Amino acid sequence: MPIRTVPGLILGLMLSASFPTFASTPTPETLADLATTDAWLTLGHYHPDTLGSGYTSQADDNSFFLSDAGKTDPAAELRATIHAISAPVTGNDNAHARCRFPARDNWIRSRLELPTPQVACTEFEDWKSQLNTRAVTLVFAASYLNSPSSMFGHTFLRLDPPKEDGETNLLLANTISYAADAAEHDNEILFAYRGIVGGYPGITTVQPYYKMVRVYSDIENRDLWEYRLNLTPAETDQMLAHTWEIKDLNFDYYFFDENCAYRLLALIDVARPGTRLLDEVSTHAIPSDTIRWAVDRNLVAEVNYRPSAATQVNYSLGKLNADERQLAAAIANGYIAVEDTEVQSRSPASRAKVLDATYDYVRHQVQEEGWPREFAAPLSHDLLMARSQLSDQPPLGSPGEPEIRDDQGHDTMRLGIAGGYTGDRHYAELSLRPAYHDLLDPPAGYRPGAQLQFLRLDGRVYTDKQEFQVEQLVGVEIRSLTPRDAFFNPLSWQVGFGGRRSETPDNDRIFSPYLEGGAGGTWRLGGGWQALAMLTGDLEISKHIRRGYDLAPGVDLSILHQGERISLMSGVVSKAWIVSDQHREDRLYLEGAYHLGRDYSLRTSVARSHHYERYETLWKLGFYAYF
Repeated sequence: MPIRTVPGLILGLMLSASFPTFASTPTPETLADLATTDAWLTLGHYHPDTLGSGYTSQADDNSFFLSDAGKTDPAAELRATIHAISAPVTGNDNAHARCRFPARDNWIRSRLELPTPQVACTEFEDWKSQLNTRAVTLVFAASYLNSPSSMFGHTFLRLDPPKEDGETNLLLANTISYAADAAEHDNEILFAYRGIVGGYPGITTVQPYYKMVRVYSDIENRDLWEYRLNLTPAETDQMLAHTWEIKDLNFDYYFFDENCAYRLLALIDVARPGTRLLDEVSTHAIPSDTIRWAVDRNLVAEVNYRPSAATQVNYSLGKLNADERQLAAAIANGYIAVEDTEVQSRSPASRAKVLDATYDYVRHQVQEEGWPREFAAPLSHDLLMARSQLSDQPPLGSPGEPEIRDDQGHDTMRLGIAGGYTGDRHYAELSLRPAYHDLLDPPAGYRPGAQLQFLRLDGRVYTDKQEFQVEQLVGVEIRSLTPRDAFFNPLSWQVGFGGRRSETPDNDRIFSPYLEGGAGGTWRLGGGWQALAMLTGDLEISKHIRRGYDLAPGVDLSILHQGERISLMSGVVSKAWIVSDQHREDRLYLEGAYHLGRDYSLRTSVARSHHYERYETLWKLGFYAYF
C-alpha cells in the first residue's frame, strides 16, 4: 500500500469504531437509511423544511454539492458523493472528490466498503500539516456593546498544537472563525440591517490566535474565555476535514441565528455526530448560550480565562487605596514627577504598587487612546527605572478568574407574569423577551451597567373591560453605563426603538413607533451604587399625533445598584415635547428586583407621573423566569 494512503486508513479505522456499519454493498435501503442519519445531514448542513417533510441545505454555494439536486435531496447528494469518491482519478488528484470532501469520504468509508482509488491529496495534507492540531478549544470573546456585530459576544475555535516539552505557545496556534464578509466601508447601522436580513455572505477563515487576541483583548478590551473541548484525535481530524470542505464556500450570514456561534456548533456536531447542538437553536443563537450547551453536553475538558488589557489595568488600579489612586493619576497626567517627594516619601510597598499601576495605565492609554510617544516613552522609562530600585517588592499580579463565568449567568430568554395598576385601571401582564439582559436581571456573569434587550413583547389584559393591549414591543434597547473616574472618562449612552403606548390629550392610549437615545456620564457612589446623568431625546410617530410626529429633549437622573440578591434603580425622567402638543412629561420611579438564584426574579416598580396636567400613580409586581 502506498504510504500516502496510510493516514486515511488510520482515520477510517478510528471513525469506524464510533459508528455501526452497514453491509458492504450499498443497497437502496441502506443508502436511504444513511441519508437520514444525523452525521450525513450535518455534513451536508441539511435541516428539515418548515413546511413539508423534506430537507434543505443551508449551504448557499453550488460547488458544495455533487448532485444537481443536492441542495434539497440528501439521498441524491449521498449517491453522487459515493460515485465520485469511488471513481478513478482522471486528472489533478487535488480535484478528486476524495480530496475536495475528505470528511464525507472518511465518514462514508467508515460505513461502507467501497473501491478506493489511489489519490494524493497534497493540498489538503499540506494545509492540515500547517495547522498542526492536537486539540480544539472553543473561545468566547465577551460582549462589546459599541459594535452591533459583537453585542452578544463572539465565538471561534482555536486549533491547539501538540505540547512540546510540557508547554507550547498557544498565541501561535491557528483559529477557525465564521463571520459576515462585510464591505469595509459599511457603517455599523448598515451592517446591523444587512446582517439581520441575510445581506452578507458568511465566510470561514483560518488565522493565528495572536491576531484574534489583539483585536478582542487588546483593542476592544474584551475578556476571553477558553473552553478546551474533549474531542478525540479522530473527531478533531473529522472537524478539520469538514473545515477544509467549507472554508472557501459561502453560507448566508444572519445576525441572530446563522451567525458565528451557529456555524461552530455545526463543526462540533460534525466532529461528534449525535451531539445535536444545533437542535438547541430556535429563533436565535447567542454565543454565551452556545457555550452553555457545550458545557451541558460534557464537551468541555478545561476552562481558562484570559483577561483583557482593560481588565488588567482596572485590576492594578483597584489594588490602590484612595490616596494611591490620586497619586497615580497625578503621575500619569504629568502633574507629579516620579522622583518628587510625594512619591519618594511613601513606603516601599506603597511606592511599588503606585509605580506598577501607573505603568500599566500609561501603557494602556498609549494603545487605547494614542497618547503621544514623546510624553509616554520618557514617563514609562522613569516608572520602570524607579520600580527597578524596589526589586524586593512583589508585583501586583494578574486578575484572577471571575467567580461566575459568562456562560454561568442567567439564561438569555425571559418570561414574566405580572399584575399592576395604571391610572384607574388594573391589569395582568405577560412579558416575553428572547434576549438578552437588562439592568435589573441577575447580574452574575454579565457586564456591570450593560443592558441589551431584543424583541421584548409586553401584553396586557385590563380587568375592567377584559381588553387586551400590546403595551410595548422593544425592537432593540441598549444601555451602556460605565463609571467615570480620574483615569477613565467613558461616555454612558443608550439607544432603542420599537413601539409603545403613549397618552394623548384626550386621555387615549395609542400605540406609537418610537426612537430614543441619550448620552451622559455615570459615577460610582460607593457601596455598590452608581449615579447616572444623561441628556435624552425621543421621537414618536403616529397618525394620532397632531403633526404626525413629536420630538422631546429630556434628562434622566438615576441611581443604580446591581447586587447578587437585590437590584434597585430609582430616579427622575423629564421630557419636553416640542413639536405637536407642546407639554412636559415627568416621571419619578423606583424599580427593584429580588433574585431567586439565577433562574428566577421577583420584580416590583412604583412610579408617579405627570403628563398633560394629569397626575397618576403606577405600580407593578411580577415574577420572571429565565430559560
